[in-house]
Amino acid sequence: MRLTSCLLLASLLFLLFSCIEMKRPGKGRGLKRARHKLTRDRSARIRGAGRHSRSGPSRQVSPSCSESTESGEVFADCQERHLTSVPVSQTWSKEPKHLLLARNRIKILRDGAFLGYESLVTLDLQQNQISVIQEGAFQGLSHIKTLLLQHNSLETLTEEALIPMPNLRYLRMYDNPWNCLCSMDSLIRTVQVPSNRNLGNHARCVAPIRLKGTKLKQVDVELICKESDSVGDPQGDGTENTVPIDPIPFRGKPDVTTSCHTYLFPQVRLDCSKRGLTEVPTGIPDDVVHVDLSYNSISHLRARDFQSARSLRFLNLSNNYMERIDPASLSGLLHLRELDLSENGLHFIQYGVLEDLYFLSRLKLEGNPWVCDYSIHYMVYWLRLHPGVRDSGLVCRSPLQHIGETVEHYVHSYNKGCPKDRQQSRADEDQTDPELWNTAMEVQGELEEEELEPGHLRVPKKYEIIRLS
Repeated sequence: MRLTSCLLLASLLFLLFSCIEMKRPGKGRGLKRARHKLTRDRSARIRGAGRHSRSGPSRQVSPSCSESTESGEVFADCQERHLTSVPVSQTWSKEPKHLLLARNRIKILRDGAFLGYESLVTLDLQQNQISVIQEGAFQGLSHIKTLLLQHNSLETLTEEALIPMPNLRYLRMYDNPWNCLCSMDSLIRTVQVPSNRNLGNHARCVAPIRLKGTKLKQVDVELICKESDSVGDPQGDGTENTVPIDPIPFRGKPDVTTSCHTYLFPQVRLDCSKRGLTEVPTGIPDDVVHVDLSYNSISHLRARDFQSARSLRFLNLSNNYMERIDPASLSGLLHLRELDLSENGLHFIQYGVLEDLYFLSRLKLEGNPWVCDYSIHYMVYWLRLHPGVRDSGLVCRSPLQHIGETVEHYVHSYNKGCPKDRQQSRADEDQTDPELWNTAMEVQGELEEEELEPGHLRVPKKYEIIRLS
């Protein structure tokens, strides 16, 4: 009985102490706090997965942009992602040197749009819908050297927007509807400074009508500001400028600035495809690596068409109406690696066209009406001398007896037999005419052979004439 009472008392005391412990402040909530912290950390990791995933082998930063490193410099690639604003700088694991925002839907660049991008050297904003750039949009971009604003909807821009970029060396802003009024005077004066020869090249006025087609570098700033003052003068008699002057039409060979799109990443690339071009445009930059001229109406490659493209490695001329390539048209392209001439109207390649292509490794020739006669031999001989070139599509389309035969096989069979079109030359006939033996012609030949040796090495020779009856 006493033992039972002791056990009951001990149980009551244990329950009493347990209740006291649970009522103490701070107790009982440790596990709940730990679980809350774990859940919060896990959520933070999920939200930041896009930002920190580059610690592994993947280069994908977010569903809309990617990040890569070329030659030790970080490229932030957001091209053609349907963006309507500039991504925040915290998106990237490292500060990018090159920000590529081409082919998006950005309409306005507001003040401070690039805060956090102080290390940028290149900013590509071409082919957006930008119509407004506020004066503080480029604030902090003191290291920028290249700014691409071409193919947008800008009508006006002031010098104040460019002041935060003292190291700017290349500014492309052509193919914008520039309204060349007095409000543009500061920008026009800036691009007209002789030392700024690479700022605003090829940009042209669209309005007013009198200046349509005029380059910004050629606009008379004093004149446009005077005209603006006279238009706003209530005392004017209204007789001036009542009849618009038709602009002088701009004619000439197409230029890459108006006919093509230029991209900087991953290599300098010129996209001139599907532009309705009938000839190679001028102004191809010397640092371009890839030129695409496919799906145009080019029928003739002329000498020096690519004379400035010394760094060119890939040239696509497929799906044109090419019938003739001049021997000097590809001269100077010492670094060209790939040449695409497929789907054209070529019958043969003239001698000398390929002589400068020392490093060519790929040659596409499909879809051309190759004519298998003696004119096609140059292609085969050149390919034999350059075994490292992988060619495709060199198949006879005419004449009828050789249709479907490879040009290599045709040339081999041509050399193996004695075709009818190979006639003896007059010289061969002369050499086999017995009436000419031992005549002045023979003696002259012997004298010419003697003259090939230097005088001090020449020794007297005795000749014996043997007549055969």
